[in-house]
Amino acid sequence: MSLNRPSWQEYFMAITRLVAKRSTCIRRSVGAVLVKEKRILATGYNGAPAGLKHCEEVGCLRENSSIPSGTRHELCRGLHAEQNVIIQAAYHGISINGAVLFCTNKPCAICSKMLINAGIKEIYFLDGYEDALSDQMLAEAGVNLKRLEI
Repeated sequence: MSLNRPSWQEYFMAITRLVAKRSTCIRRSVGAVLVKEKRILATGYNGAPAGLKHCEEVGCLRENSSIPSGTRHELCRGLHAEQNVIIQAAYHGISINGAVLFCTNKPCAICSKMLINAGIKEIYFLDGYEDALSDQMLAEAGVNLKRLEI
C-alpha cells in the first residue's frame, strides 16, 4: 500500500494557508509559520494588534488613503504575519534562531530585516510583490529564499 503523503514543505505550507484564514486584513490575508526540526514553533497572521478594532470594523487606512501595495508600510493599523509570528515566539519565550519561515507571501523589506536579525535561515513562500531591497538583504545575509510552486 502506497500513501500519498505531502512533502514537509507542502505540509507546512498547507498549515500556513490555514493560518492566513485568521487574518483580519481587508486587502490581503497572509499567514506565517516558523518551523525548526520539523516542529512548529509559532504561527502568525496579519491584522490589528490584540485588543484593537479590526480594519473590517473601522475601515482600511491604506485603502481609504489610496496607498499603493508595497509602499508606506507604517500607514496601516495591522502587523504583518511575519512580524506577528516573531512576536508570538518572543511572547512565549521560544527561540527561533535557525528556524525556517513558511509564509503565504514573500516578506517585505521591513519584515526581511526582522527575520534576518531573528536568525531565520530559510524562507519558503507562495506569492508576493517584488521588493528588490528585500531580495538584496536576504541574499546578503545568506537567507535561502524559495518560492514554492504548489
